Amino acid sequence: MIDAIVIGGGPAGLQAALTLGRMHRQVMLFDSGEYRNATVDHAQNLITHDGRAPAELRRLAREDLAGYATVRIVETEVHAVEARDDGGFAAMTDDGAFAASVLILATGLRDELPPIPGLAAAWGREVAHCPFCHGHELSGKRIGILGSGAHAAAHRAMLAPIGSAVVVIDPDEVTAVEPTDDGLVVRRRDGDSTEVGGLFVAPTSTQRSPFAAQLGLATLPSGGVEVDPMGRTSLPGVFAAGDMAHTAAMPGPMASLAVAIAAGQLAAAAAVHQLAARELGAQRGAVS
Repeated sequence: MIDAIVIGGGPAGLQAALTLGRMHRQVMLFDSGEYRNATVDHAQNLITHDGRAPAELRRLAREDLAGYATVRIVETEVHAVEARDDGGFAAMTDDGAFAASVLILATGLRDELPPIPGLAAAWGREVAHCPFCHGHELSGKRIGILGSGAHAAAHRAMLAPIGSAVVVIDPDEVTAVEPTDDGLVVRRRDGDSTEVGGLFVAPTSTQRSPFAAQLGLATLPSGGVEVDPMGRTSLPGVFAAGDMAHTAAMPGPMASLAVAIAAGQLAAAAAVHQLAARELGAQRGAVS
């Protein structure tokens, strides 16, 4: 049984593996090859890497991990996880079961968009959900917000200093979204249309993996896994990081590369402390 299994090859999982590797802990990182930002051409709002492609960020992170002999990346999907009788955890794949003393989940979220024709095709480019990640690129353009109520009002206020105009569009009135040379045209049921440089929408986000449910982890109203500030879940030995988890003090996860990386480091640090405490306890027990 190795020290740690990390499931998820995004920024949170990669950082967790790096932190564990630097502490010479035996770690297996399982990467299914599916990423929440797979359709995004450029990742923003990350110092020294602002505007770099997410795939390039993952490549660079893997180069870093290659320098640590105790880190192994396994490019396969984990189908199920379970707690073992010996206090460890097992991850089941098509290649068999793998066991570790601690488990770090960094599997992210899956986004479901309103069923409007053309919306999904522009997702991650002209259509986005995070003003911090995609707002600046629309400087001086008309920006659309697909939504209503307080959420749409908050986004409108945040984006007002960026766009030449910010318009709120009722999704129930939209029949299609079509690309243009400068952005999108939003078609409405009344026959009118609105041209925008980009469109913000709040997707319905759910857990990408079934692991939280399989382990019976506590969740929050947002659907995110509940963690403490160090990424500890309700099940000792299981940690969670990235978009899939957040503390109860936050209304929901913050979709940010920097936040995900920080969460991965904190979860791994907490895991290392738990491993060390367990080993120290075993040593004391052996002496007595």
